Formats: sequence, structure tokens, C-alpha cells
Amino acid sequence: MIDWALVAAVRDGLAQVADPAKAPGMQAYMKSALPYRGVAAPEQQRLFRAVFADHPLSGRGDWTDTALELWRAAVYREERYAAIALTGHRLYRPFQTPDVLPLYEEMVVDGAWWDYVDAVAIHRIEPLVAAYPQVLGPVMRRWSTDADRWRRRTAITCQVGAKGAADLDLLYAVIEPNLGDPDFFIRKGIGWALRQYAWSDPDEVERYVGTQGSRLSGLSRREALKNITESRARAGGNEGSG
Repeated sequence: MIDWALVAAVRDGLAQVADPAKAPGMQAYMKSALPYRGVAAPEQQRLFRAVFADHPLSGRGDWTDTALELWRAAVYREERYAAIALTGHRLYRPFQTPDVLPLYEEMVVDGAWWDYVDAVAIHRIEPLVAAYPQVLGPVMRRWSTDADRWRRRTAITCQVGAKGAADLDLLYAVIEPNLGDPDFFIRKGIGWALRQYAWSDPDEVERYVGTQGSRLSGLSRREALKNITESRARAGGNEGSG
């Protein structure tokens, strides 16, 4: 069941701290069809923490239903940020199992923009992939060939926070079918994922980029190698102090 008190507290709280002067600029920057209240991220986080602490949810069904109400009925973009924040609240960590993937998939496909998608991919789906690789690894491989570019970007970027702990076979597998894609967000995502892995193994990323030749776009290549020198220096420093 939906916790209407929590939903109302989020909406009323956003209205109280809204800054109408900031809202148009935020909407223009994000190219958002939804208007903004004009609430900056730090203020959002403070508000959401307070509301979620005051309105604990009793079970998985209430958690899912309430998050989906905030998401689906959002009038302002910050309400969707609240939905994503609610899904990651510490009280509901026991609910983070493969069964919750449809919730995150809806946010990815319906959100269809980088701010929503990257938050869900990195902070929600990535931990699930790490915890349940046998279940979700195959799902990410399927998503990497999906017609929806945001599923594909999610498959590519769902390990960027893992760095050296990333499943390299999975990373290369989800990049492979997207190498020829001209979409900016796909190319940027490929470079980002490789760059993050390079912090732990710059030689491997440099080798991979070299073997792909022209199959790897210039944007992906530049992003992948952007920090390679610094990555190698850090790796050398770690070896020296080992």
C-alpha cells in the first residue's frame, strides 16, 4: 500500500523549500519536460532523509508502492529524485534482491535521461549485479542488445563504481554489441566504464583500447584513456608502498 503521509510530506516539504528563481534554469539545464521546484541536491537530500526517518515503511509492498507513486505521479522532477532516494534508503536494504529489478527497470526506461538512469544504474543496479552475478549478469547481457538505449547504457555503466572488482568479462560483453552505436550517451558510457576500470588496471584498458582500433569511437577512446597516466602512477605508487 502507498504511504500517503510520506508522499504528502515529500511534496509539501519540496514546496516549502522551493526556489522559483532557480527552477527554470534547472529545468533548462536538464532539458526536462517536468518542471523543477528549484530545490538543490543538498537540500533535497536533507529533506528526504528527514521525511523517510519520520515515515518508516512496514514492508516491501509499501516501499515499492510508495516509491512508484512518487515516480509515476510526479509533477516536479524533484519528486522523482525522491522516489530514487527512497529505493536506496538504509531501512530497505533487505529488499535489495533481484526481485526488485522491475522497479529499477521502469525508472531507467521511463526516466530516459542520464540523471535518472545513472543514479539507478550505479547506486541501485550495480550492487545487485555484484551480489547476484549469476542472476543479473545474464540480464545485463540481454539489456546490452536491447532496442532501448537507456537499458544499454545501464548495462554498460552498471559496474563503474566497482573499478577493479568489476567483472571484466561482463564489461567487455556488454560493450561489444554497442561499439558501432553512434549515440552520444552510449559512446560516453563506454568510455566512462573503461576509464573507471583503468584506475585499477590501466595496462589492461590500454591494451583493450588498442585492440579495438576504429571499432571504438573517438569519444569512447578519449574517455577511456583520459586518466591513464594518473592511473598508472597511482598503481605504481601502490606497488611501491606494498
